[in-house]
Amino acid sequence: MATARGLFVSFEGGEGAGKSTQIRLLAENLRAVGHTVVTTREPGGSVGAEALRHVLLSGAAEPFGVRMEALLFAAARADHLDCVIRPALVRGEIVLCDRFVDSSRVYQGVTGNIEPPLMVALERVSIGTSMPDLTLVLDLPADVGLQRARRRAGASATAETATPDRFEKEKLEIHEKRRQGFLDIAAAEPERCRVLDASLDVEAIARSILTEVTQVIAAHIGSAGGGGQAART
Repeated sequence: MATARGLFVSFEGGEGAGKSTQIRLLAENLRAVGHTVVTTREPGGSVGAEALRHVLLSGAAEPFGVRMEALLFAAARADHLDCVIRPALVRGEIVLCDRFVDSSRVYQGVTGNIEPPLMVALERVSIGTSMPDLTLVLDLPADVGLQRARRRAGASATAETATPDRFEKEKLEIHEKRRQGFLDIAAAEPERCRVLDASLDVEAIARSILTEVTQVIAAHIGSAGGGGQAART
């Protein structure tokens, strides 16, 4: 079952906040009641964006500076939108995305110190008006999140997560500044963003997320008609 028009939900938060786990649980819950769900991630999600993911997270682009990284993130996002997200929304499906534009606003804007006009220009070029319908911010103290991320890396046998990536390796104060950056975005855009306590039990968080998403789905179905999601992209 597809929603009357596509629904775009992004998950944001610092390292180790549990985004991947919660996306998996939400997708399972939504599919169990008949919804068609696409799960994806950034950087990545499409063939072109996945190639850029390796460049970005490996640190290969770091010597070229934060502006170059921001350009690569924007290019990956544009490809991801064109190849995966927008087509799914046009089909009326629910898209669950691990990170989206708010991560660039925080990682490159807040802690990368890129000037706001450049960030606004990159956002305009890469996404246009294709913002998420709902953004779930999983909030967690930075030190707790980093401990989780290190445990995850230690338990992983994959090359991608065996060692801290380009951003996980940075200092605690930078991660805490990012946490505040996400909270500031949520406070500035309460109609789109919901903040959830990521220190709670995994199942409790999953229930809260399902409640939030179910309410937005109901509102979308109730307001369906006319242009729908496709017109907004």
